[in-house]
Amino acid sequence: MNVNKKSRWFYFKKNLPLTLMALPGVALMVLFKYLPLSGIILAFKKYNIRDGIFGSAWNGLKNFEYLFKTKDAWIITRNTLGYNLLFIVLDLVLAVTMAIVLNELHQKKTAKVFQTVFMAPYFLSWVVVSFIAYSFLSVDNGFINRTFGLDVTWYSQKSAWPVILIVFQIWKTLGYSTVMYLGSIVGISNDYYEAALMDGATKWQQIKYITLPSLKSMMIVLTILAIGKIFYADFGLFYQLPRNSGPLFPVTNVIDTYVYRSLKENGNIGMAAAANLYQSLIGFVLVLSSNFVVRKIDKDSALF
Repeated sequence: MNVNKKSRWFYFKKNLPLTLMALPGVALMVLFKYLPLSGIILAFKKYNIRDGIFGSAWNGLKNFEYLFKTKDAWIITRNTLGYNLLFIVLDLVLAVTMAIVLNELHQKKTAKVFQTVFMAPYFLSWVVVSFIAYSFLSVDNGFINRTFGLDVTWYSQKSAWPVILIVFQIWKTLGYSTVMYLGSIVGISNDYYEAALMDGATKWQQIKYITLPSLKSMMIVLTILAIGKIFYADFGLFYQLPRNSGPLFPVTNVIDTYVYRSLKENGNIGMAAAANLYQSLIGFVLVLSSNFVVRKIDKDSALF
């Protein structure tokens, strides 16, 4: 018994520096992730500011009914899912392609320059990006209208905005995803490529049989995590970029922007909480489901 106590004390002292290093992160996790979970009950209450969260009357599932019974339920669900599916596929294909291309550049300084250029838009807020877009799409002084002699009111052209949204989303986030895949490629041992080169493998064969299989686990993990957020939309992309233009709502209105506008008009905090809980639960189920499918196909590539 004494031996066990001494052993535990020894390991405690040995790991004390690591424990102290982890404490700030654990404290932040508890403070900002676990304590706010009590606010979930807002989704089932008719919130009144005078009574507070716990004192407000119960509302059952009526907050959820508001979200599903609206005439826009199909539109916001279609837009949220459709855009996110496109973003997941395009981001995966383009980021992997870009990472491979940058890795194959012989001039590493040139590769670093390109990497920095592609990464820079990620650090811009959507407010800044919306002004950049406006400089291109403005009716009077927009670059596109002036260059091509057009007189198009882009902020009322519904047919053009699915393409515009996709282009700006990829432009802003591609660099970040590329860096993640590029880091994985750099970690692949050169021995594989040297052995393939001795066997007479072409560059495409090296990419096909060495690079892509080595990236498979990273691709699966990032895709599973992205699927978990498929019911969440980037608020800045769908609200700031179209400048909250009413004629564009059929192609830019998603769950997040719809809840925000409803909250501004009605002040219904319970409905907003219900929408957020709905998104979280669906995302949780999708992560479990996609991970289950991956485990059935290739157990080693699963997230957990």
